[in-house]
Amino acid sequence: MSFDPVSRLDGKVAVITGGLGAIGYVTATRLAALGATCVLLHRKGDDAAARAAALPSASGQRHTAIRADIVDTPSLQAAAAEVKATHGRCDILVNSAGHTQPVPAGDLDALTDELIDELLRANFRGVFATIRAFAPMLKDSGDGLVANISSIAGFTGVGSNLAYVAAKAGLDVVGDALAKALAPAVRVVSVSPGAVESGFVPGRGAEFASKMASTTPLGRIGKPDDVAATVEALATTMRFVTGTRIVVDGGRHL
Repeated sequence: MSFDPVSRLDGKVAVITGGLGAIGYVTATRLAALGATCVLLHRKGDDAAARAAALPSASGQRHTAIRADIVDTPSLQAAAAEVKATHGRCDILVNSAGHTQPVPAGDLDALTDELIDELLRANFRGVFATIRAFAPMLKDSGDGLVANISSIAGFTGVGSNLAYVAAKAGLDVVGDALAKALAPAVRVVSVSPGAVESGFVPGRGAEFASKMASTTPLGRIGKPDDVAATVEALATTMRFVTGTRIVVDGGRHL
């Protein structure tokens, strides 16, 4: 592989977990516009097929949606088998599924054992399980990309709660290890936003966004498209990049 930049993704198949979410769907839209066939993995969404069909398809792509839960390995294995049967390949895997809930760092009692387990399962174990399920196709591609949507919480220690912080830190380190283990056939990169305009963190509204923007060097919080554009770049122009973290936070971490 030369890893030279490319301008199009025709013939590539991209699987996006959390494909109906804010970041996931905008990412799919960008990749589809460049010719990739997109598969939206979702946990629940009655309009999933319609939203997949609405993605750009100027190159004649047939986008699909598959119900799968990243904390349920058999459902991931079934999804991978369906992608193989339907599309024959997977070249790009974007891990944007997960969830969290706000718990102040100083409120140790509120971060119960059960909540810790739930958040680590969703934000770390589930991502690893997804990579494991799709790794054979990514390796067969010979030019695979895994983009893990992480967070600056993974290196700043500041986030919605400490279990989420731990999950993202673990994801970053394991991503680096996988980048070495799966090279050169598969690249693995963490994309780390700060606060993003979405409903990802319950209870955070306009007041929170305004406060974050006022203390962010570039003067606003992130948009889903900021993250999606980074994934697009990794798939096209930033192809000699693996085993690292791309921070997309407007300088929030400074």
